[in-house]
Order: sequence, then structure tokens, then C-alpha cells
Amino acid sequence: MAVVRRRSSLPQAPSYTIEQVEAISRDHDEPDWLRERRLEAWAQYQALPMPYMEEEWRRTDYRHIRWDEADRLINANGVDARSVPVKNLEPLTGAEQGGLLVFVDGKVVSHELADQLARQGVIFTDLRTAVREREDLVKAHFMTRAVTPADGKFAALHAALWDYGVFVHVPRNTAAELPLHVVCYNTAAGAGLGHVLVVLDENAQATMQVEYASQDRARQSAYIGATELIVGAAGNLRYVSLQDWNRETFEFSHQRGVVGRDAQLDWVNGVMGSRLTKAFIEVDTVGAGANARVSGFFFADRGQFFDLDTQQNHNAPLTNTDLLFKGAARDNARTLWQGMIKSLPKMQQIDGYQVCRNLMLSDEARMDSIPGLEIEADDVACSHAATFGTLEEEPIYYLMSRGITRPQAQLMIIEGFFDELLQRIPFERVRQRLMDEIEAKIIA
Repeated sequence: MAVVRRRSSLPQAPSYTIEQVEAISRDHDEPDWLRERRLEAWAQYQALPMPYMEEEWRRTDYRHIRWDEADRLINANGVDARSVPVKNLEPLTGAEQGGLLVFVDGKVVSHELADQLARQGVIFTDLRTAVREREDLVKAHFMTRAVTPADGKFAALHAALWDYGVFVHVPRNTAAELPLHVVCYNTAAGAGLGHVLVVLDENAQATMQVEYASQDRARQSAYIGATELIVGAAGNLRYVSLQDWNRETFEFSHQRGVVGRDAQLDWVNGVMGSRLTKAFIEVDTVGAGANARVSGFFFADRGQFFDLDTQQNHNAPLTNTDLLFKGAARDNARTLWQGMIKSLPKMQQIDGYQVCRNLMLSDEARMDSIPGLEIEADDVACSHAATFGTLEEEPIYYLMSRGITRPQAQLMIIEGFFDELLQRIPFERVRQRLMDEIEAKIIA
């Protein structure tokens, strides 16, 4: 018998219009091809229902978002870099970095690029500037090879209404040795639609970190974002993403890395903030010999809900993917990790590994992990696992017997749990900052 659902039980949609899409394109004097792509994406958005009971969404309830607050496009008025906490602006290593790009409420408030990288032909700029000055590169890669509007309702909405972003291009045979640093910070409530597009040509190398954070606000906000990491043949990209939105922000994001022949992608993804995060995190190995390592850490408390959906797609033979996620939850928080390793037919001699390790710090917290395999080849080495644990009394008692207080003993054990993953972050200063944030969640 069919089940009739009350209209109020279904998720509501944001109140955007095609006139807003056209206005964004017109106000920024965008080229015809970009305007047409926006309108095509809007048509796809309109044709799709709000996600609700599909497999990847049926455990995620976001009906409590107040779109009348959260979908208001943020207008940056009088903001500058002084609004951003000092800790977010510090150089990642030592006193020097290859580039710093700071957005406040979607507006560029600081942009630096080291002469060394500029002489090498490295492009590190905001996406609107790149559309004007390197239209050929942006047109070829923007939402064509990694994230596309067809990926879902929120991906299509992002493609239609994105309002700011980052563009990085490292030319062939170029090693950008100094790290690139991006900060996206919001002071106002409302919606942000940020985009990250990184393109490494053949035999190029780069290290990059992007941080997302916002001031505390009583009104709800939304971040509808996309990240595209495209690594050409024999390229090597180390990429770190850290998210610490305020507790009234709802994130819906699509993130995908595309890794070419004999290329390397080392991707670290950290989630600490937001009220709800629904993130699709995918890697596609598209050339023989491609290798991708994806590391994720998350820590939820006080009613937060993190839904992290990962996928490792082996689209070429002789490829390797290695995924390790570690997370903790306390109070009445909830986390969900859904993982999948996929291979196309005849993609032989692939090695795919995925594991999610969970640490439950209260009886009220809930953590779910759902690993999966879809393998259409017979010469493979693919495995998956999920583990759950709690703080055991024996090691806590041992530390307390050495004069350490109980809260400090608990913190030491939790830090030890996360240490393996934090060590994958290539910046000591950032690792220490994250340890401080973990401590704040435990001591709070």
C-alpha cells in the first residue's frame, strides 16, 4: 500500500529564482558560455526534487533548516581582513608562504602571491579574476571533469548561483614548493556558494590548505559549495581542507579529486564545525598508476550532525586508493559515514582500502559507519572496515595513578586516537591548532 506523506514532512527548497541567476551573471559581466552554463544548471536544479529518501540521503534529516534565513545571499559590506581571527591568517610553515587569499563574506580582502611562484607561472587567484584573465583554462575545467551539475540537487544549485571561488593552476613540469593558503570567513548570516578549482598539469606539484570558518550568529546560514581537484599525469597534490563553521550553519558540498596517470593526491579533510554537514567526498583514479590517499577527521558535540559520504572510483587499472577516517562524538551529537569503493569492468590489479574508526564519548551520542564495495573486476585487492570504541577505564586509571587528572587523562587518550591522522597534515602549526580545538571540545 502506498504511503502518503504530509506535505509538511517533506524538506522545503530555497526560494531562489532564475532572475537571481541572471542578475549574478549580468552584474559581473560574465562571458556568454558561463551565463549559459548557469542557466543550464538552473534548469537541472528545477527539474530535480529536494533530496529526501534516496539511499544517500535517507538518514539525513535537514527539514529543520529555516530557508527564509539561510538562503539569503550574503552581501559583503565594509568587511576587511581584520574580521578574520589571527590564527587563521598565520603562515602555514615558518614565516613564508607561497600565497594567501582571504575571503570575508565572499569578498576578496587579501591576496598575496610569492614572486618565486609568479615567476614559475603559477596562477593563484579568485575565480572571477580567472574567468576574465584565463578564460581558456577555466572554461575547460570548471565543473566539467570533477564536480558537475548532474551530481545532485545542491550541485546544480551551486553551478547556477556560485558567487565566489579560488582558482589555482600549476603549469607542466613546475613544482610550487611554497604552500598556498586560502581562508573563507563569514561575518554575516546567510548563504555562501564558494568554489575551489585546482588544476595541476603534467608533472606539476603543489601543497594547499583551505579553511572555512564563521562568526557566531543566531540566524541560520547555509554553505552550498564545490571543490574540484584535478591532478594531471605524474602530478602531485597535497590538499588540506578544514571546516569550522558556526553552530547555525548547514553545509551541503560536493568535493571530488580526479587523479591522472602515475599521479598522486594526498587529501586531508577535517570537519569540526556547523550544525549539519552533508558532504560528498570522492576520488576518481582515471589513469594507470594513479594513487589517492584520503584522510578525514571529525569531532561532533552538542547536537551536531556530520554526514560524510565518500567514494573511491577506480576508473583505470593498476590504481590505488587508501581512505582512513577517524571521528569522535560526545553529548547528543550524531555522525554518519557512508563509504564505497567502485571499479569499472576490466579495471584489473587495483588496490582499494577504506576504514572508519569511531570513538564514542557519551551514551547519548550516535555514530554510524556503512562501508561498501562494488567491484566489477576479478584481479583486485579491495577491503573495508569500520570500528567503534569508547574510553576504557584501565588506561585512564593508569594515567591518573601517575598524578594526571581525569580530564587530562581522557584528553591524552583522545589526542592519541587522532594523532595518526593529524600527522598526515603537512603543517605543524595547523596540527597544534587542531589539537587545541579538540581540547576545547573535551574541556567544554
